[in-house]
Amino acid sequence: MATNTATYTGESGTIRFTSDSSAVATVASVRGFEISQTADAVESTVMGASGRTYLAGLTSFSGTMDLLFRDDASGQSALFSAIGTDPSSVSSEFYPSGETTGVKLSGAIMITDHTITANYDSMIECSVSFQGSGALTKTNL
Repeated sequence: MATNTATYTGESGTIRFTSDSSAVATVASVRGFEISQTADAVESTVMGASGRTYLAGLTSFSGTMDLLFRDDASGQSALFSAIGTDPSSVSSEFYPSGETTGVKLSGAIMITDHTITANYDSMIECSVSFQGSGALTKTNL
C-alpha cells in the first residue's frame, strides 16, 4: 500500500468504539480527538563514558476525545459504560480525516476518565481520556 503524502483536514474525522463484544459503534458528535504515542528512553550509559547513551524502550499511547454530549444508543453510551473496563475487551478506531482517506489508528484502550460539562449558555460537552494497551496500529486508507 502506498504512503499517503497529502495533507488533510479534520472535519470528517470519526471514532469507532466497541467493548465487551458488542457491535462496533460510531461515536456521535465528535468535536476532536488527540492521540499521543511515546517511547521510553532506557539509559545504557556505562562507567567511563563521556556522554549518556540510550536504547529505545517500550512504547505506549494515550489520548482524549472531545464530544458534544449525547445520551443515546450511540458509541457515547458505550464509552460511558466502559470506564475502567479491561482493555482486552475494548477496541477503538480513530480516523483523523474520515473513513476513506488518510489513516486509521487503532488499538485496545482503557477509558480512564469521562467528564460531562454543562453550562447554562452552551452545549453540554463530554471529555473522555484513555490509556492504550499494547501497540497503536496505523493503517493507510
